[in-house]
Amino acid sequence: MPAYHYRVHDALTGQVLVHDLPLTGVEFGPGLSEPGDLSGEVPVPFRNLVGAAISPANTVLVVERDDTVVWGGLIWRAEPEGDTFPIEAGGWGSYLHRRHDVHGELDARGPYVHADACQVIRDVWAYAQSQPDGNLNVAVDPMASRTKVGTPAEPYKVEWWEAPVLGDIVDDMTKVEGGPEWTESTLYSDGRLSGQIRLGWPRLGTRRTDIMFASGMNIAEVAPVTYDGDEYAQVIIALGAGEGRGRRRAIDAVRNGRLRMERVLEVPGEKGNDRLAARARRERAARQVLGEVTEIQVIDHPSAPIGSWQIGDDVRVRIHDQWADWDGWCRITGWRIRPPQGDDGERVTLSLARADRLVYGG
Repeated sequence: MPAYHYRVHDALTGQVLVHDLPLTGVEFGPGLSEPGDLSGEVPVPFRNLVGAAISPANTVLVVERDDTVVWGGLIWRAEPEGDTFPIEAGGWGSYLHRRHDVHGELDARGPYVHADACQVIRDVWAYAQSQPDGNLNVAVDPMASRTKVGTPAEPYKVEWWEAPVLGDIVDDMTKVEGGPEWTESTLYSDGRLSGQIRLGWPRLGTRRTDIMFASGMNIAEVAPVTYDGDEYAQVIIALGAGEGRGRRRAIDAVRNGRLRMERVLEVPGEKGNDRLAARARRERAARQVLGEVTEIQVIDHPSAPIGSWQIGDDVRVRIHDQWADWDGWCRITGWRIRPPQGDDGERVTLSLARADRLVYGG
């Protein structure tokens, strides 16, 4: 059975404040293009021991599984509630949602014209950590993308008088058509704790043929397979740039013996007929998929050991139970680990999306 340890560091200095924090009822994990989180409780006999060392919004909690760091983030809440002492923490990206641009244009890094969205994300972190007492020792991947932000006519601006939230700027970059994705990790670099923002373009992760999840093997519990007719369509009407009769339009349709269902795809900035037609074709292929698994609980198993997958990976999932006989590729969009406690073993909940429903930029 794996051993879990919880270490508390000072957020600014990196100094270890608690070498092995006693926690129970722990659940934690990262997400796709959003901060991860952690929740747990300090047992009553230890709450006075650790209360003075845990300062919300000023300390970092690190999770180690068999001496391997698997999660890290800032403690945001730690206070007694009756006979319990709950602790809540958020991943590194949660810090940016407590910070604002007080200079404008990220202190002269903007405004942005045809700028790489990945560079804007790096600029946000660089600005946040360049301010006094703002350095969390977070590093951002140096990768580049072909996603461009801002035009000469409409630059992407960050105005100081709006006091924009830095986390919202990062969100803007991931929402751009074909924009990058990100997730978090934690490591010790040169003896110092370091948060890592992993960027991916046109996507994070890859298709994994070396691991899989299946009923009767490593799936302990599964959410029901859903078949949603509201999302189904075999006719896509894609509308691009322009107005009235001059608006770009592409229709992609197939006949497959089912009742005709149509959906409109709005792509107001698309001026290329070929690209608009390709978007319609991808959307139609995605919407013809019926059957989706959104969540599974898995156990440690040689077919997919815990820690062998990453956020963004496509994995094969096979569900066989009294209600479904389903087999498909799913993308991991998040996971939460529940460490072993008492007689209960380690359990991981994977959040999933149908891989063939997703359209990536690039």
